[in-house]
Amino acid sequence: MAAAAAGVYWLRSGPEPDRAPARAVRPAIPVSIATVSRRDVPVRLSGLGTVQASMTTAVHSQVDGKLEQVLFTEGQRVKKGDVLARIDPRLFQAAVDQAVAKKAQDAAQLIAAEKDLVRFKTLVLKHFETEQNVDLQIAKVDQLKATINADQAAIESAQTQLDYTTITVPYDGRIGVRQVDPGNIIHASDVIPLATLTQTEPVAVLFTLPTKYLDDVRKAMSRGPVEVVVFDQDNRRQLATGTLLLVDNVIDPTTATIRLKAMFANADESLWPGEFVNARLLVETRPDTLTVPTAAIQRGPQGLYAWMVAANDVVEMRPLEVGPTSGDLTIVSSGLKDGDRVVVEGHYKLQTGARVSVIPARSADSGRPS
Repeated sequence: MAAAAAGVYWLRSGPEPDRAPARAVRPAIPVSIATVSRRDVPVRLSGLGTVQASMTTAVHSQVDGKLEQVLFTEGQRVKKGDVLARIDPRLFQAAVDQAVAKKAQDAAQLIAAEKDLVRFKTLVLKHFETEQNVDLQIAKVDQLKATINADQAAIESAQTQLDYTTITVPYDGRIGVRQVDPGNIIHASDVIPLATLTQTEPVAVLFTLPTKYLDDVRKAMSRGPVEVVVFDQDNRRQLATGTLLLVDNVIDPTTATIRLKAMFANADESLWPGEFVNARLLVETRPDTLTVPTAAIQRGPQGLYAWMVAANDVVEMRPLEVGPTSGDLTIVSSGLKDGDRVVVEGHYKLQTGARVSVIPARSADSGRPS
């Protein structure tokens, strides 16, 4: 009995059998999320462009002479008809006076010839003059009339040359840097202009798009005016909103692009000729469309996907088919549904079945915040 009791005691007090170690619980991965939602999405096409003045004129003299006055301030806005400069007019005024005097001389000769013609006609009736002399006198009168017409043309030509000595503004615009100073002799054949005039109200923007979008743009134009919004070079600050004017009539085969031209009122002159801008052309607005923040879309070996957060805060990979991007939103064709939660920050540690904890996004999110 004692031996049996000792054996029972040894079994009860012997070493505990080995147990399997408990599996470590992985901490939740911090992520920021957004909610898939439906909204009206404007579909825009973006292209790099340059601002172009609607009209540009190099101001040249149309006559040779001494530049007497420059009557504009560099960079100022000018109106049509304003005087920009004056050239010494004395020689041209003399030419006008000479042409006027020549016409007066020929007019006096015409009066005398017409009186002689009257006398010749009277004498021929009395047979004191021949018909031949009458015809010669008629021809002389007609010749003097033609000479007077030529004199009038010479007056107009000389007056035009005189008018050219006053250089005026052909249209409203902004004058540039003065390149010729008063006192210089200028010529109509000079390569360097007096200044350059540009019209910036309205102003144009020339930009390019890939040829594959040509049909979309033409369809948008067939529906009515097409809106174009331009942003600065950094694509951050909106500068102006205008309307598409035309699509170029040829495609550039070297770049497979098409040129487009949009017009802007530019009343505040926010667009400056020669400036590089980013143009966004509105081709359509898709109503009640499923969208997801672009930051949620990832690219893998099998294509595009997003990490969807299930109700128990566990993530799973969802393959996506997407449409165009508008701003920070991308249209979703398949793979998600309205109300799904997707990860927008913190993707790099995720794997299927991982548990996540939601933290606020570091930047403003285009989707509905969760």
